[in-house]
Amino acid sequence: MKISRLFAAATLLVAAGTMAATSPKVIAHRGYWKTDGSAQNSIRAIVKADSIHCYASEFDVWMTADSVLVVNHDPDINGVHIESSPASRVLAEKLSNGEHVPTLESYLATASKLPSRIVCEMKSHNSRSHEKAAVKAILAMVKKYGLQDKVDYITFSADGFKNFIKYAPKGTGVYYLNGDYVPAQIKQMGGAGIDYAMKVMKKHPEWIKECHDLGLLVNVWTVNSEADMKWCIDHSVDFITTNEPERLQALLKAHNR
Repeated sequence: MKISRLFAAATLLVAAGTMAATSPKVIAHRGYWKTDGSAQNSIRAIVKADSIHCYASEFDVWMTADSVLVVNHDPDINGVHIESSPASRVLAEKLSNGEHVPTLESYLATASKLPSRIVCEMKSHNSRSHEKAAVKAILAMVKKYGLQDKVDYITFSADGFKNFIKYAPKGTGVYYLNGDYVPAQIKQMGGAGIDYAMKVMKKHPEWIKECHDLGLLVNVWTVNSEADMKWCIDHSVDFITTNEPERLQALLKAHNR
């Protein structure tokens, strides 16, 4: 084995051994929206999350009937079903803070000017072909803005998870949300780790160590109570996704004193 390969292998072993010792990083769920002038998945939310130095902002993406990528959590916005509607209809709708529903392009244009990372959740679409097209279009848009090294991908869709691994550049962080794959399966499929709900992780806390032993990372969502935050910190997860980023930041600061 060449020296460079030996060094790389040793580095991976050290990284795996130190994962658990690292303080969890804060991911703002749908951006930082519980603050004045903000709203879930708004442009304002990603700017606000960056302003308080969150590690990353998570956001949700759908593809419209005419193949435009938009940012919204639910399958509909103000009664307009996104996947079956044209972009002109979807983008005419407004968020609770008065912003129009953002396109992925406008979201990435903003993200490209901010130092924090972003976590892109592709929603599970009704059509597998539409979903596959969404994966490819998301990756192309991220490449257009030069953000390949700044974006991680998450999804509840097993097909979407496989397609992100297949089509994203090698080494891209792709995480599965649904909670029905054990760490060994995630490793075998080429994922970067698990991104499971709090209730799933409390049921299977052993998965945290299993992931770290396999060189995988662990994120837990959506962690809002102080008790759950402490549980995640005590169990050495790598990331915590929360609607209360400032509360979590304060707790981490006190924990690390």
